[in-house]
Amino acid sequence: MNIFRLAGDMTHLLSIVVLLLKIRTMKSCAGISLKTQELYVIVFLTRYLDLFTRYVSFYNTVMKLVFIGTSICIVWYMRYHKVVKQTYSKDQDTFRHYFLIPPCFLLALLIHPAFNVMEVLWTFSVYLEAVAILPQLVVLQRSRNVDNLTGNYIFLLGAYRALYLINWVYRFFTENYKFHWIPWLSGLVQTALYADFFYYYIKSWRNREKLKLPA
Repeated sequence: MNIFRLAGDMTHLLSIVVLLLKIRTMKSCAGISLKTQELYVIVFLTRYLDLFTRYVSFYNTVMKLVFIGTSICIVWYMRYHKVVKQTYSKDQDTFRHYFLIPPCFLLALLIHPAFNVMEVLWTFSVYLEAVAILPQLVVLQRSRNVDNLTGNYIFLLGAYRALYLINWVYRFFTENYKFHWIPWLSGLVQTALYADFFYYYIKSWRNREKLKLPA
């Protein structure tokens, strides 16, 4: 554990808190892709199966349970909550997310650290997480107005991946950390997908700041 990994974990957790805050307080999931959230459920369930076979630390166990639980909770709200589900923009969330699953699984079968169930599923989760944001980015492109909470949620997700990349670089130079190209390359792809959103997010933030300045 180092400051960059801790910051990445906390940023990831904060992104989920921001999203749940929007859903619970505003009773709205407008601008949020249900398909991206469903992909995250698959990511966390396949990545954290080692909860039943390997104990790392109390912190590690709690964080895994939190990510699994919150991702399922978000999907439940968007699918079944009688008020929240009415705000879901189904007509904008049209990306065929199920097309992402077979290629990621096939790639995990072909390229993995070790050919066993746990390693293949972990690798599959890494590949799938790299592209899970695509349905959400499509929704953003089709939405003319993105509220602050939705924008902050996606910005924090991108920041989490960027911090994890810095964490790997830091460990490589300070801890003799062995290079693992699968998460590194997947992390780079995932961060690159956020690049366009980062640009417009920062641009809109600067515009809001200018509006606050006295004439």
